[in-house]
Amino acid sequence: MLCIDNVLETPPAWAPVAFLVRAACQDWERRQAHALRRAVFCLEQGIFSGDDRDAIDGDAQLLVAMSCRGGMPDQVVGTVRIHEKSPGLWWGSRLAVHPSFRSQGHLGATLIRLAVSRAHALGCHTFLAHVQAQNAPLFRRLKWRQLAELSVHGRPHCEMQADLAAYPPCIDPVSGFVTRARGSL
Repeated sequence: MLCIDNVLETPPAWAPVAFLVRAACQDWERRQAHALRRAVFCLEQGIFSGDDRDAIDGDAQLLVAMSCRGGMPDQVVGTVRIHEKSPGLWWGSRLAVHPSFRSQGHLGATLIRLAVSRAHALGCHTFLAHVQAQNAPLFRRLKWRQLAELSVHGRPHCEMQADLAAYPPCIDPVSGFVTRARGSL
């Protein structure tokens, strides 16, 4: 397991075959998700100093992607949060995937799919996100459209909206989705 304090260090020699993407439901999942966000947004990208948490975290639902060992969740390797800003208007934010797992199992795409599908099940009529400009092509492939270009925390972003028709409602976010690592059977 990756050390929480050194979340960006090289993962162990074993390679997971499957990943479970679901709502965070255990304390260790939430702790590791927040540690991963700090590692990505504070250490790797330098967007925030010290911690990336804000007032939204108090109301947000935290979703996680976990590598599995022997079929059981082992460590958080990706995360995103969703929150309802006003009735029916949902936002996704703080999408982060551990650098060692960015090329495995379509984790970012699966986290996005669960985020929008979960909000859809909760009465979402509009799902938006401020997406770092370099990630906009991924969102476009996932049936999002760009509404505007803007700067967030001094970096180029795109305000984007999900096509809810592409995201069937997910009523059970704890069961979530399973995705396989690239190259696994």
